[in-house]
Amino acid sequence: MPLRSDVSIELLQQKVQIGLPALLGLQVIAVAEGELQMRLPIEPRLLAPNGYLHAASVIALADTACGFACIAHLPQGADNFTTIELKTNFLGTATAGTLLARARPLHLGRTTQVWDATVSHPESGRAIAEFRCTQLVLWPKAA
Repeated sequence: MPLRSDVSIELLQQKVQIGLPALLGLQVIAVAEGELQMRLPIEPRLLAPNGYLHAASVIALADTACGFACIAHLPQGADNFTTIELKTNFLGTATAGTLLARARPLHLGRTTQVWDATVSHPESGRAIAEFRCTQLVLWPKAA
């Protein structure tokens, strides 16, 4: 599926100001055909009691990046999507700086989409996590 012409970075930046993305401070930084990038400044409130980055913060960033990418690549006529599966492999952690998520499609179908996201720590050049989710494309109900 190509990038939808009715989904702009401005629209996605408005959506990131709602709900959990807003609470976490997620930022959309790029959207293009086959890719979406988001970042998350690491703040003390995102750290787990052990002092390292909380896994839920990483998952929220990756899941939101993939979800926004799915919205931007839905087939024409589709209403929305819902996540039917997700998985994260953690490779590292961070305590300061920024996280960057780069979402890219593995499969863009009319019924399902599969998105991968790599979450990295630009300051160290290290990958933090590899994330994959499967999205069910939702279509209008027949009358």
